Amino acid sequence: QRGIWFFSSHTEVELETVTVNVTIQDFLANVVSELVFRNKQQVSQGTMFIFPVDSDTVVHTFYATMGDTRIEAMLWEKEEAQQLHKATSGMENLRYLQDQCDLWGPVFACFLGTLPPNWEVTINLCYVQELPLQPDGAALFCWPRELFPRRTYISRLSSEEEISENLHFSICLKSAHGVSHIDINSSHTPLLYTAPDQTSAEVSLKCSPWMQSNLNLLVYYRGPHTLRAVVERRDSKAPPGSLLGDPVVMVTLMPNIPEVVPNPGQLGEFLFLMDCSLFQDAQVSLEDVFRGSSHPFACPQNTLLFLLKSLPLGCYFNIYSLGATFKAFYPQSVEYTQESMDNAVGRISSISPDLGGCDLLGLLRCIYNTPLLHGQPRQLFIFIQRKISSDEEDVMAEVYRYRDHHRCFCFPTNRCNSFNLSQAMALETKGECVCIHSRMDMTSEAVKCLQRALQPVATGISLHWDLPSGLEMSMIRKAPEMIFQGHQRSIYAQIRGQAQDAEADEGAVTLQYHVGNQSFDYTLRFSLSPSSDSRLPVHRMAMMHLLWKLAWEGTSSAEKDIWHSAVKSSLSLGVQSIFTSGVAVRMKWRDAWHRDSLPLNSSMLLSPSYNLVPCQLLWLRGFRPVWFKSIKLWMVQKCRFYLEMLGRKVPDTEALTQISASCKAFNISWDWTISPLSTRLCDFSGLRVVVALQKANGSWALTAALASALGLSKADVEGQRPSEDVQPTAWATALALVWLHQYKWKVSWSELLEAKACRWLRDQAEVQMDECLEAANSLLGCFVEPMIFRI
Repeated sequence: QRGIWFFSSHTEVELETVTVNVTIQDFLANVVSELVFRNKQQVSQGTMFIFPVDSDTVVHTFYATMGDTRIEAMLWEKEEAQQLHKATSGMENLRYLQDQCDLWGPVFACFLGTLPPNWEVTINLCYVQELPLQPDGAALFCWPRELFPRRTYISRLSSEEEISENLHFSICLKSAHGVSHIDINSSHTPLLYTAPDQTSAEVSLKCSPWMQSNLNLLVYYRGPHTLRAVVERRDSKAPPGSLLGDPVVMVTLMPNIPEVVPNPGQLGEFLFLMDCSLFQDAQVSLEDVFRGSSHPFACPQNTLLFLLKSLPLGCYFNIYSLGATFKAFYPQSVEYTQESMDNAVGRISSISPDLGGCDLLGLLRCIYNTPLLHGQPRQLFIFIQRKISSDEEDVMAEVYRYRDHHRCFCFPTNRCNSFNLSQAMALETKGECVCIHSRMDMTSEAVKCLQRALQPVATGISLHWDLPSGLEMSMIRKAPEMIFQGHQRSIYAQIRGQAQDAEADEGAVTLQYHVGNQSFDYTLRFSLSPSSDSRLPVHRMAMMHLLWKLAWEGTSSAEKDIWHSAVKSSLSLGVQSIFTSGVAVRMKWRDAWHRDSLPLNSSMLLSPSYNLVPCQLLWLRGFRPVWFKSIKLWMVQKCRFYLEMLGRKVPDTEALTQISASCKAFNISWDWTISPLSTRLCDFSGLRVVVALQKANGSWALTAALASALGLSKADVEGQRPSEDVQPTAWATALALVWLHQYKWKVSWSELLEAKACRWLRDQAEVQMDECLEAANSLLGCFVEPMIFRI
C-alpha cells in the first residue's frame, strides 16, 4: 500500500482530496502534490506516510499539516544527522516498518504521529522523475492508484463533475519539438495547446482511472526522437561556477537502431550465473542427454545446453557457478568457437549442488571490476533459487553504479526468496525478470530472453558540443557505454563560462554511435535562453548524479571544494545522498513561519520549540514490490500458475483463451501456446540429442547418432541425399533444420538454432536448397515450405 500506512489493524483513514500539478518537459516530470487524508474511525490512529522511489526519482520536498502543527522533512550532513537521530524518539518505528511491512524496495517514509478521530492530515509532496521511453517512442508517466480518492460503488455511478470535486489533477506538457498527442487510461479534458507552435499544452483529469488502476499517461512528441535537450537557467541567488550558479542541460539519448544489421560486428559478452542449488535434484550427465534419457527435462543443464548452442560465432561468454563461493569456467570470458563451446558443454555436468550461502554481491563485484572486452556489450543471465547472503540494498547499489555498462536478465524460481531483488536488478538495467514455475519453463524463457539480448545495440557512444565562444561543457553524467534497442539514457552537463557574444543564444550537440559496422551521427540545435523554472527540476536530477559520481569516484584534496559545494547545494535542493540523511521536525505553525525567515542549524532543533520526528529513505524487506506497475508481472505469473495446476491434462482451448483475454485486459502480451502446459505435450528425448549434436557454426555432421535422434537409420539418410554434389554436412543440416521446424508450434526454443543453421546453409554456395527441402520433406513425411530457408 502506498500513501498512509497504519500501525493499528484499522485502515479507515481515507484519502479525501487530491491536488496534483505535473509539468512534463520531454522525458522529465516535475510533480507537486497535496493529499488530504481523514481519520473516519472513532479511535486515534498511529500513521506513517510511505511513498515508493527509485533510482530515477528525487523526493525533495515533504511536509504534513495536522491542525496547528506542521511536520517538515529536512536534510543534514551525515554527522549532524546522526546526532539528531540520537535525540529523535520513535526511530524504532522505522526499524519496525523496515522488517515487518509487507512491502519491498526503496521508499520515502515519515512518521506522522497520532491522528485523532475525524481529524485530517494534509500531505505536501514534491518530486522530480526521469520518465521511461516506451517502444512506440512515448514518454510514460505513472501515478499510483492508492493516491486517488477512494471511489465507492455509488460514486462510480455518479457524474464526472461530482467526482472531480475531490480530484484536481492538471498536467502541463512542454517540448521544443512540439507536443503531438497523448493517451491516458482515464477520462480527461481535451488537449489544449497553449503556444501557437504547439510546444506546450495542458490537460486535466476528470476522474480517477477506471477499476482503480494506476494512472498511465503516454506523451507523444513531434520531430525525431534520437536526441532531446532541456536547458535550465541558473539560480540567480547562487554564485557562478557552482552547479546551481550555472545553467544545466539534460540530453536524452534515444539512438535509432535498425532491426536487422547486415554485419553485426560486436556480438556481445554473455555471462551465465547459475545458482548451484538448482542442481540439487537435476544431476543428469551429458551421456544421459546423448542417450535420450527419459529423465525430465532437467532445467539447469539443459538450459545451459540450449543457451550455449544458440550463441553466435564471434561473441564472448563465460559461466559462473554461484554458491557460498563462486567459480568461473574460464578466468575471463572466451570467444565462442567450436572448441570453446565443446569445452563448456563438457563442463556443465561438473557443476555440483551447493546448499550453503549465495554470494551474489561478491560475484557481481568481480564481474563489474573486469573491463569490458573490446567494448563488447555485457549481458548477464542470472538463475537463482535461494536468498542471497549479502544485503539486498548493497547489491542494488552495485547494480545501479554499473547500470550503464550492462543488462541483467533474471530467472528466479517460484521458491526463490530473492524474487524482488531479481526484478529490481532487471528493471534497473533495462533487462527482464521472469519467474520460473517449472523446469520446462526455464529453457523456454531463457532462450526467449537470449533472442532479445541478440538484438542490435548502439555502442561507441560519444557526444560532441558546439557552443558559443566563451562557454564550455562540464559533464556530470557522461554518455553510457551502450544503449540497447528500445531504451534511452539521459546525461547531464553544466554550462560554464560567459558567452563573448551576448546575442549568441544557441548551441548544438552531435551524437555519434555504431550499430555493428555502421556509423550514425545526429545533430541537435538547442536554445541557451530557456524559460526559468523556480523549482529547478533539471538541477535536482543533475545534483543527484553528481553526488553519486563523487561517492563512487572519491575526491582528491584538490576536489574537496567541489565536494563541499555539492553537498551544501544538495541540502538546499533537498537531494538526498550517502553524504546526507533526513529527519523531520514537528513544530507549531507560528514557529514554522519564524523558521522560514531565519537560517536553521542543528543545535536549534534540540530546543523545546521543536520535536524531532523519524523521516528517512528506507529499504523495506517485505514480499510485495513497491513499483507502480508491478501488477502486470504478477498477473502473468498468476496465469502461468493456473496452467501449472492443470498438470498433464489435455489443454482446454476455451479456458486458455479466457485466461489470455484476462491478461489482455491488463495490457499484458502473453502467448499461451508456448506455456509450460503445451511444452509438456512433446517428447523431448530426440530434441535434446539433436541440439547437443549441432556445431557452433550451426551445421550438423551426418552421423548415426543424428539419424537415430531423427527416428531414421543412417543408411536411409545417406540413401536419400539429393545428389552427390550435396555435401553430407549440408544434407544433414537441411534435414535437421526441417525436423526442428516441426516443433515450432510447440516451443520457441529452436528458433535461434534454426537461424544459425540457415545462415550456414546460405553461406554454402553449392547447396541446392530446393532439392534438399524436397528430399527432407519426403524422408520425414512432412511438408515444410521454402520460407524455412528465408528464401
